[in-house]
Amino acid sequence: MKTTPHLFTGDVVHSRRVIYQPSQFALQNLLYLQETGSLSAVKPHVSSRKDLASYLFIYVTAGAGTLVYNKRTYTLSAGDCVFIDCRLPYSQGSSRDNLWSLKWVHFDGNSMSGIYHKYLERGGQCVFRMTEEEALSEVLDSLLEEASSSSYVRDMIINEKLSSLLTRLMVASWNPGAAVTQRSKSVDTSAIKSYIDEHFTDDISLDDLAERFNLNKFYLLRCFKDDFGTTITSYITQQRVLKAKSELRFTRNTLETIAQDCGFSDANYFIRAFRKVEGTTPGEYRKHW
Repeated sequence: MKTTPHLFTGDVVHSRRVIYQPSQFALQNLLYLQETGSLSAVKPHVSSRKDLASYLFIYVTAGAGTLVYNKRTYTLSAGDCVFIDCRLPYSQGSSRDNLWSLKWVHFDGNSMSGIYHKYLERGGQCVFRMTEEEALSEVLDSLLEEASSSSYVRDMIINEKLSSLLTRLMVASWNPGAAVTQRSKSVDTSAIKSYIDEHFTDDISLDDLAERFNLNKFYLLRCFKDDFGTTITSYITQQRVLKAKSELRFTRNTLETIAQDCGFSDANYFIRAFRKVEGTTPGEYRKHW
């Protein structure tokens, strides 16, 4: 069934939107669309919401306005993006002197809570700017077009487009170069990461890394976590488990040998670390493959 975009011309805004009804399959298994559209303000206006089971992305295409979210007020202008959890109260409104135009999408999914948490963990902000403005606008336009189509696989296509949008947001949220410039002391965490990638099977300690790179170890920890979204210890463990997975699949080595090859102190510690990362034991993983 084709959904026709609702065209609205009023005293406050001109808008084009689709209020979308996802299938039961989409609600249970996919990222799904709730509403998408565009508007141009005719007069200054403010809209307020709270307790919505939705995530909202806004792209300001022209003019200016404000967002109030999480007890903070943000000034928005053309090119700004907004990504928020609508379970928290928020309000948005066009400025009086520079009426705005914007595009938006409300969406959700069973995995969105974890995705949004990861976005925030990586340093994602509720208001930010992206470099690929033309591509971003195309994604939003294509969502509106697909939501208006009669395609029998449109829920799958919408899921793909929402995933593409989230990928762009994840990329925008993680910017080690910018993080370095904001610190009082420049730290080349990429060099530290490269060293770990080459030596993770060795007995690497935080004290050794701090001495090698001539840094305070607590400062080193913070910089690494800021830039890569994980601790040094967790990253080393992840690299060791990744190597272990390969050996479990493609060799007949014992767990004791694999533990030694991958930098774990003994087989018992290897089993505990592997289970923590993969949610299963090395033996169960090998049997599965």
